[in-house]
Amino acid sequence: MVKAGVINVTSYMGGELVRLLATHPEVQLTSVTGRSAAGKPLGESFPHLARMNLCVTEQLDDSVEVVFSALPHAASAEQCLPFIRRGVPVIDLSADFRLKDASEYSDWYGVEHPAPESLACSVYGLTELHRDEIATAKLVGNPGCYPTGAVLALAPAMAAGLIDPDIIVDGKSGVSGAGRGLGLAYHFGEANENVSAYALDGHRHLPEMTQELARLAEGPRPRITFIPHLIPMNRGILSTCYATLRPDALAGDAQARLRRVREIYEDFYRDEPFVSVSLTPPQTKQTQGVNTCLVYPTVDSRTGRLVAVSAIDNLVKGGSGQAVQNMNLMLGFPETMGLSAAAMYP
Repeated sequence: MVKAGVINVTSYMGGELVRLLATHPEVQLTSVTGRSAAGKPLGESFPHLARMNLCVTEQLDDSVEVVFSALPHAASAEQCLPFIRRGVPVIDLSADFRLKDASEYSDWYGVEHPAPESLACSVYGLTELHRDEIATAKLVGNPGCYPTGAVLALAPAMAAGLIDPDIIVDGKSGVSGAGRGLGLAYHFGEANENVSAYALDGHRHLPEMTQELARLAEGPRPRITFIPHLIPMNRGILSTCYATLRPDALAGDAQARLRRVREIYEDFYRDEPFVSVSLTPPQTKQTQGVNTCLVYPTVDSRTGRLVAVSAIDNLVKGGSGQAVQNMNLMLGFPETMGLSAAAMYP
């Protein structure tokens, strides 16, 4: 059994990691940290995890053999560095090791990167695009939740050269995406029966989308307009992505073009255990609690646009589940180990 540790277990992502690792047949969760709950049983913060019989501490036990960090950006890199330097496999769920350009990180996050020398050896943890690199990595920067849904929705079209670089991503997320910190917009009286757009001047997940989609095709970097929305639900992200089809990309009438688009998507994800090209537009409830991304591509024949919709659970495929998927690859376990449950529906 591999000994695992979780930094900042009292976050939503940290708690979700414990829930998933609790049933992993090859991992023993031995150490969890959390500043506000240090010295207390984990079950006091999360009664549903009391059976783990863990006590929250200020620092991870030195004996851990794989580390997950669910701290906010900047703080996460600082806590991960001692383990990185020792060669312990680290999966960071913050933004600290996602972007390859330290100056871009500083521009978007407003702080200097705490460990810019580590960016060269970090791997972006979108498993479907970086599987081979992740399998040999010691440091993985787990993707943000919005980029996971958007990039998986657009990757087949981008890789096949189907679309122009001007892209619109409309993302809708449940309130758990904001974490457990207090904020007026997330109070019940504010969020309930309400939908709101935010970060119209630019969301921190935008450079991840650009970085990853740019890798898939030659030519100009994608120009992405990304507008996130807060939806009154606990979990889930629905991403609706729009891009103009290149005039010479597809032949035939509208039905032939649509069939070809679906073939491209099905071929791209044919062997992927956690991405499914659905027959109908997906719903967030169909991914609740599981490490699944449902993708539905279609073509608006009137405008010549590709419309690609994806649904994920922001805490699982958009976070902790993808982290476990990456850990499996890094440690040589079957990629699906501990992640084979079906979604809770309705």
